[in-house]
Amino acid sequence: MARQLSGKKVKLQSSDAKEFDVAIEFAQQSVTIKNMIEDLPDGEDNAIPLPNVTAAILEKIIAYCDYHWHHPMPITDEKKDERRTDDIIPWDRDFCNVPQQTLFELILAANFLDIKPLLDLCCKTVANALKACKDPEDIRKYLNIKNDFTPEEEEAARKENEWCLEK
Repeated sequence: MARQLSGKKVKLQSSDAKEFDVAIEFAQQSVTIKNMIEDLPDGEDNAIPLPNVTAAILEKIIAYCDYHWHHPMPITDEKKDERRTDDIIPWDRDFCNVPQQTLFELILAANFLDIKPLLDLCCKTVANALKACKDPEDIRKYLNIKNDFTPEEEEAARKENEWCLEK
């Protein structure tokens, strides 16, 4: 039997002042928003400000919460699943198929809003991208890190860590 929404809504305001009317069930997937709702006086319908989340990112997060409210993931007690990065469902994989900047903004917003499943998903996506990197230069390129090693320092680091480069 499909879950039914209560019909209650909450207003969320992004950092760029755009307001969203969101089903309370979607919003309460965020521990941060859930706590803010509990702190609101009864009958108050002011928008909850989210100063660290832009409208574009909030829109994506609402879509994520909508999907996962209607399609809940089975809860497992197994801690080993937290380390897996190959267990991303197709909808989530498509959701995270965004430009790198958007993915990092989703990570920051999921952390701020305390939506652990979304944070885990985005981090797994980044981990998978890093696993696909062949060498330190690929990792620097993916993370947009400037190589500030001199050739001598880089060679010393390679020698010191050649054990991890062995295949």
